[in-house]
Amino acid sequence: MFEIIKYDKGVFDSIKHIDEAGNEYWLARELQKILEYKDWRNFDKVIEKAIMSSNNSYPNLNYWGVEVTTPINSGKGKIEQVKDYRLSRYACYLIAQNGDPRKKVIALAQTYFAIQTRNQELTDKEYNELSEDEKRLYMRNQVKIGNYNLNKVAVKSGVKDLARFHNAGYKGLYNGETADDIFKRKKLRYREDILDNMGSEELADNIFRIAQTDAKLKRDNVDNEYTANSVHYEVGKIVRKAIKEAGGIMPENLPNPDKSIKEIESKDKTDILK
Repeated sequence: MFEIIKYDKGVFDSIKHIDEAGNEYWLARELQKILEYKDWRNFDKVIEKAIMSSNNSYPNLNYWGVEVTTPINSGKGKIEQVKDYRLSRYACYLIAQNGDPRKKVIALAQTYFAIQTRNQELTDKEYNELSEDEKRLYMRNQVKIGNYNLNKVAVKSGVKDLARFHNAGYKGLYNGETADDIFKRKKLRYREDILDNMGSEELADNIFRIAQTDAKLKRDNVDNEYTANSVHYEVGKIVRKAIKEAGGIMPENLPNPDKSIKEIESKDKTDILK
């Protein structure tokens, strides 16, 4: 039986800051110490890579943070202003994804920020004020990012048949259903994407499955296709069990939305995320 290791979020909560507007952020210099990067120049390269990835994913939205300066004691009582970054949850998630998963603290960060990034840098109040269509768009983008990263990790773990690998996860989460079974149950048309036809709650279930599988494949240094598929299946089952224990609705019993993501995007592609 595979088990998701519980993470201690206290280490990252302890360096989390809240600005006057109630927004969360982390300072790169503080995160550097916790992630055990000794040299700032090396950590700065990781940050720059995360910023580039964030900007590529969301070119019109500021999901990474801002460059700032931080005062430090440079010796003999002299205070020096040094380069720093105010980082969003999403930027911290990308930084953790580029870290060495063999280090316990990196694996911890990957899990922590993957979960904390679920609403893509929206506050709870902002997220709750979104319409269901807007929530679906946010969640669907998160799934795209998660699956993109998971595919890379799966290939490194020895997976050659990605379709079978993803079906293993679906079967665990959906009580034996494959992607094709979900497609047929939802009565979708030819070439429609099942993920484009999920509500925000069902997408959230899949985001958690994807993030936990990604972290576990890295943490366990999986190096063969059979084990990778087994990990994905078992993580799916664990997420399903967690939903049941929380009194939630099983994903296959959640209602199908009236419109697909593609229909929402084509109707109001530029304005809906403003």
